[in-house]
Amino acid sequence: MIRVLVVDDSAVVRKVLTRELDAFPDIQVVGTAVDPYVARERIARLKPDVITLDIEMPRLDGLSFLEALMKHHPIPVVVVSSVTPEKGPQALRALALGAVDVISKPGSAFTVPEVAGRLVSAVRAAARSKPRLRAATDAPIRHVKSALTTTHKILAIGASTGGTQAIERVIRAFPPDAPGTVICQHMPAAFTGPFAQRLNGTAAIEVREARDGDAVLPGLALIAPGDRHMLLPRSGARYSVRVKNGPPVHHQRPSVDVLFDSVARAAGTNAAGAILTGMGADGAAGLLSMRRAGARTLAQDEATSVVFGMPKEAIRMEAAERVVPLDRVAATLFEMLEAGAAEPALR
Repeated sequence: MIRVLVVDDSAVVRKVLTRELDAFPDIQVVGTAVDPYVARERIARLKPDVITLDIEMPRLDGLSFLEALMKHHPIPVVVVSSVTPEKGPQALRALALGAVDVISKPGSAFTVPEVAGRLVSAVRAAARSKPRLRAATDAPIRHVKSALTTTHKILAIGASTGGTQAIERVIRAFPPDAPGTVICQHMPAAFTGPFAQRLNGTAAIEVREARDGDAVLPGLALIAPGDRHMLLPRSGARYSVRVKNGPPVHHQRPSVDVLFDSVARAAGTNAAGAILTGMGADGAAGLLSMRRAGARTLAQDEATSVVFGMPKEAIRMEAAERVVPLDRVAATLFEMLEAGAAEPALR
């Protein structure tokens, strides 16, 4: 049973979240709190497994409380707030401070049933997460030295829960001449633009949200827009991205499988792919397609994953040649690309 504490200053939201979560037999809301001060006392008394937390509250805002909580009493947190493009940086800040996921409140962008579905998944993922291990990813970042002699290489990265921090660690290690990179992170549409801007401000390469038809070039990373699939078509020696609608895959849009399958077809032996932390199985089959096409592949290890779902499935399917800690992902990708195609591709 997952024990949840709901923290929100709105009585209506507390009631709705409690009702929706209690409808699932593996989840129990053990208490609610109107603000962080009340929450602090109830955490000590009720010992919840997961907390849902609003950002905008009286007396003390949710981000300040989250920062203090992760320093002194780490507990898996799912932020439930009004998510808009203007509030995207706040949501990313919450993830950077240690929140497992950020969910829109009912009425802000989604209906109650839509929010309930995402919230239940996020709470279950949070219950399996390891916030105490986040410090393991805080080692100084060492930039990879590239020895690649061709511009026709492609890097593909997929992630979900915990992926914003993991991707940032990986991308910040890339040199300015890194191969063209395509990234799929499960995020709402309001987040991917601010996420790309955040990475662009810290990385040595250019990072931006993908637009349909964008060329994939050395020194550039393109992030799949929220609520859109991204594919990698090829025309001659030129790679670009196609951004499109379509049904969710593994309940996700954008889907890592959709991206990785297209990379397998378009780039084959000229590609390397990494599947990082995340709940579920999205990306595992696509990574296997890449490996079968001769691409080099790896998965993040369990010790450094916030949620070891997607990497575990990729490992189970033998889609990943290597399993490495997060701080070795960037270097290993470059080593693989420099070494060339994998030994006989899987069939």
